[in-house]
Amino acid sequence: MRFLPAGRDRTLTAGIASSLAAKGVGLAAPLVITPSCFRYLGDQRYGLWMAITALTGMAWFADLGLGNGLLTRLSHLADDAHQRAREISSAYTTLGVVAVALLSGLVLIEPLVPWARLFGVTDPALATEASALVLLCFGAFAVNVPLSLIQRIQYARAQVTQSNAWQATGALFSMAAVLAAIATGRGPLTVIACAVLAVPLTNLLNTLVYFWLQEPTARPRPGLVHRATAVGLLRLGLRFFALSAMSSIALNVDNPLVAHVLGLSVAAHYAVVGKLFGVLSVFVALVGMAVWPANGVALARGDTAWVRRTTRRMVLLNGLIVGTAGLGLVLCGHRLVQAWVGGVDVAVVPVAVLAGLAFWSFLVAVASPLLLVQNSVGLLRPQFVGWATFLLLATALKVAGLRQFGLVGLPVAGCLAYLLTMWPAAVLGYRRALANSHRATTRGATGTAV
Repeated sequence: MRFLPAGRDRTLTAGIASSLAAKGVGLAAPLVITPSCFRYLGDQRYGLWMAITALTGMAWFADLGLGNGLLTRLSHLADDAHQRAREISSAYTTLGVVAVALLSGLVLIEPLVPWARLFGVTDPALATEASALVLLCFGAFAVNVPLSLIQRIQYARAQVTQSNAWQATGALFSMAAVLAAIATGRGPLTVIACAVLAVPLTNLLNTLVYFWLQEPTARPRPGLVHRATAVGLLRLGLRFFALSAMSSIALNVDNPLVAHVLGLSVAAHYAVVGKLFGVLSVFVALVGMAVWPANGVALARGDTAWVRRTTRRMVLLNGLIVGTAGLGLVLCGHRLVQAWVGGVDVAVVPVAVLAGLAFWSFLVAVASPLLLVQNSVGLLRPQFVGWATFLLLATALKVAGLRQFGLVGLPVAGCLAYLLTMWPAAVLGYRRALANSHRATTRGATGTAV
């Protein structure tokens, strides 16, 4: 069914609101259970769990970018149920193979790695649990690789609120299960299992409900797996993977540079302050995930006017919210850091650094809607060129700025490099995406008329 612009606007607004609400629940749940887990598990066992969790976080690339690739391709198939089912079946099969490979590799290498020594475990009793914890955490991560596709599918089908409701439910389920396990005196592994298995179990239940009750025609089937479709998905996914890797390196190079030039102590203080501004990035990412598929659907139907109007609105919204929040952090950032962490020497991170970080967050926020339009049609080359040149220029400018002006030189160099590299990539890529969509729609209309 074709969305009217007003209906699409309402769906987008609801999706953004539900994303923020779900993320709030997702952030609150770990905060609630952390004190209980720390006391119940003990500092060494809890530290081991967090160390293993950090390693699984480093394996974000395990889906090879197929989640984002599927989101983009499904957004252009709103009226083709058969091809949509083929894309979904091919994606699940490909990532199913990846999950089996990860699990097989884990089982093979687990006996060969001295996990206790690797993580610095000194308690002999805890050392015997290290292998089981690794199997549990990495096993849950591997199983969730294909199961997490349901979130991208629902986003592509404009069911953002529904997807967010499931994610919030998973966070609440995890919190309740962990607290119940602690209250009933269950073993440490059971408590950790309740925490790490909640997300894949929720995704599994969401998948079953979706494909067996809501969208049975899109249900993955072996007979719908198509080699060319899988190859196309993998090709686009790998491009998203390469882009994510490049941007991740470019955005996470600051702390190593500060540590190298100014020392570990300054880097630690800067990292704490940086976490405050990281919340602004979370907001931009949440809004972006709701807008991405909506842009894809609109461009597939040639509705470039809606995309232009929505992009302008999102630039203003992001700029207003992030700009206001950034100003608040500049004015109150030092007091927030002291109340949150304590013991941080705010003189190491002067107000000028906070102002630089606020302006950096503003630049990224207002460029994001332009980049999302490119993502929605799979136009990634301008961004890749932009991030590659940004990484080179920003690294050189940041090192020089740190040596010449101290810590304040870091965000100033980053903002200058972003304006010179990523802003042109955002604007030019945005215009190209709209032009390509207009030409494709025109050719399709001409072909139909003929």
